[in-house]
Amino acid sequence: MAKANWPVHGEITGPIVMIGFGSIGRGTLPLIERHFKFDKSRLVVIDPSDANKKLLDERGIRFIQEAVTKENYKTLLKPLLTAGEGQGFCVNLSVDTSSVDIMRLCRKVGSLYIDTVIEPWAGFYYAGGDNAKRTNYALRETLLAEKRRKPGGTTAVSCSGANPGMVSWFVKQAVVNLAKDLGIEHTEPARNDRDGWARLMRETGIKGIHIAERDTQRAGEPKPFGVFWNTWSVDGFISEGLQPAELGWGTHEKWLPKNARKQKKGNKAAIFLEQPGADTRIRTWCPTEGPQFGLLVTHNEAISIADFFTVFDKKGKAAYRPTCHYAYHPSNVATLSLDEMFGAAGQPQPIHHVLEESEIVDGADELGVLLYGHDKNAYWYGSQLTIEEARKMAPYQNATGLQVSSAVLSGMVWALENPEAGIVETDEIDFRRCLEIQKPYLGPLKGHYTDWTPLENRPGFFKEDIDTSDPWQFRNILVH
Repeated sequence: MAKANWPVHGEITGPIVMIGFGSIGRGTLPLIERHFKFDKSRLVVIDPSDANKKLLDERGIRFIQEAVTKENYKTLLKPLLTAGEGQGFCVNLSVDTSSVDIMRLCRKVGSLYIDTVIEPWAGFYYAGGDNAKRTNYALRETLLAEKRRKPGGTTAVSCSGANPGMVSWFVKQAVVNLAKDLGIEHTEPARNDRDGWARLMRETGIKGIHIAERDTQRAGEPKPFGVFWNTWSVDGFISEGLQPAELGWGTHEKWLPKNARKQKKGNKAAIFLEQPGADTRIRTWCPTEGPQFGLLVTHNEAISIADFFTVFDKKGKAAYRPTCHYAYHPSNVATLSLDEMFGAAGQPQPIHHVLEESEIVDGADELGVLLYGHDKNAYWYGSQLTIEEARKMAPYQNATGLQVSSAVLSGMVWALENPEAGIVETDEIDFRRCLEIQKPYLGPLKGHYTDWTPLENRPGFFKEDIDTSDPWQFRNILVH
């Protein structure tokens, strides 16, 4: 499709500062160029690596080769965000940069802000001691504290990638679809009516949600030893994979793993396990491949979705909450890379490589939400984007990357249209508007019902400690 046929969704009147220019940054750039009116001379990209600088040079875009750190972020970013007239926009797509600190600076100078994850400063993911401090729950609590400290004001959209981000919009669409199919009469709650949405979910009978993803993209060449291959950020995947396995904890759960720990502060919507998420397997389901093992990698949406859809009683106690967690089957080369890494005492390979679209021969990223435990058993709703479709729609990214970058686009448009919304999580923004913007980039966006439960597809040769009275207990989902 010619560039002229793509809709322009708004104008960014001030400077644009993009932090990070890895696989997601280089995929997001052409979407910004395609869908926004802005002054190219006021766009600057900051990254410690110049690996993708050629793309910027070709466009005449300013590049600063530097790491954004706790020590320099104010002096580096403030002049860039306040240069000239208009309202600036900070697009934070980097690792090891504190989302909350940079967000605070942006709001102070009146600049819009967006990121794809709540990132900490360097060192957080690998700090020893209490694992509770290394969780995404702890990171999210810092965001919520900042939101309480200064409500309202300039919009900062937190965690607007594929997941977290897009999947929160999928959950709302899936709940609406399921309610209709179950014959539940309802008025759709407002975008940030947490109690209304939570009560609607409870009425549908949903016990839990898997962010169920299967990446089948295949490289044309075999993965060499000593190299970590992935279809998106290797550093990001290793970081979250070495964090504790973490999940929103539902009120229907009757069993707690022996190595599970509850949080002591905050909303207490989640628990974590004393083991790395990328080495924790669970049973899940996706439409194309069907039943599969996934990894219980921690993600912000596991906590924010569980929290958003909580119904509280008059005493403030959770009367209903769905279990929610990521259930990720990465690409085969990433799975092999993880096996090598954990086999070497968790020491990452010295070379990291993100597969470019030209290296992938076929496959798709099937990313959706599996809502389970209701009268129709389980319902998956999501994107089934192939590498072939991704190549046709946008440059510099594979199917995985396009699901992320198009969600960044949606969050940016919403922020421009709602510039004084304060700090918002993607669970709180208009899911219909965001999916309207993103849908052209998602391939088939469909819902699928399934009769599968985690009690099925077991070899049956060994005695298992499971709960046959309720298939959708986490006890049955976790691979012991």
